[in-house]
Amino acid sequence: MPNTESARKRVRQTARRQALNSWRKRKVKTSVKSFLAAIQERNVAGAEEEFRKVVSVLDRVSSTSTMHRNTAVRRKSRLARRLNELRAGAATN
Repeated sequence: MPNTESARKRVRQTARRQALNSWRKRKVKTSVKSFLAAIQERNVAGAEEEFRKVVSVLDRVSSTSTMHRNTAVRRKSRLARRLNELRAGAATN
């Protein structure tokens, strides 16, 4: 239990930040999940739409302290590779 006023404030700030970071990470995971579902269904148009949403969410989250920008770039790169593989597979069929 915090004894000083500054320690109490720290507890409040930490709880607020933790809730916000958790919300942002959940938002990223949800959007990535919907993108991967579209990939699984072999839906190129849907996957492209979901990819744009994922990129938007990742860019917004990486501009905060929740996620490092290089982490967001790495994730976008991996998801883009999945999308390009789907496009290539759709073009050859």
